[in-house]
Amino acid sequence: MKRRNLLKGLATLPLLVAPVWRAGAAARGSVNIAELQKNWKDLLAAGADVAQTTAPLTHSNAEWRKILTPAQYGVLREEDTERPFSSPLDEEKQPGVYVCAGCSLPLFTSAMKYDSGTGWPSFFTVIPGHTGTKKDHLLIYTRTEYHCIRCGGHQGHVFDDGPPPTGQRWCNNGVALRFIPKAGKS
Repeated sequence: MKRRNLLKGLATLPLLVAPVWRAGAAARGSVNIAELQKNWKDLLAAGADVAQTTAPLTHSNAEWRKILTPAQYGVLREEDTERPFSSPLDEEKQPGVYVCAGCSLPLFTSAMKYDSGTGWPSFFTVIPGHTGTKKDHLLIYTRTEYHCIRCGGHQGHVFDDGPPPTGQRWCNNGVALRFIPKAGKS
C-alpha cells in the first residue's frame, strides 16, 4: 500500500510544481529554439574534450564498470534514478555545455536549462540528433525515456509539462551528465 501511495504522489508532483516552471519561463521571455539548437557550440569552451561524432560506442559491462563510478553505472547502464536534489548540476548556473558522463557527447547547453523545481537538472530542448527515445511502461503510466545516442546511456525522461516554447521537460539524472563551463574545462 505504501508503494502505491508513493507512486501516486510522484505522478502528481508535476501538477504541484507547474506554476514554478511557468513563472521561470515567463521571466526568460521569447526563446528561438532553432537558434539554440543550431548554435550550441557557442557555449562550448575552447579545446573542450567532447565527442565529435554520434557514431555508436560500445563497451562490455565489465569495461563500463571500469570507466564509470558505481552511481553513474547504475543510472547510465541499469536505468536507475538518482535521488532528487542530490546533484550539484541542478543548481549549476554558469554558461556551458552538458555532456554525457559515459561518452562526452554534448546533449544540452546552459541556455536550454531551467529550474523545474523537481530536484533534477531539467531542460526544455536538446541538441538535435544526440538523444534517442523509447517508451517506458514500468510505472502506472507510460513515460518517454531518453538515452545518449552514442553510448546508449540512460539519461532520464521527457515530459510534456515543461515551459514554453516547447512545453517539454527533459528531466535528467545529474550523475549521467558532466558540465563543461564556457570559461574553462571541467
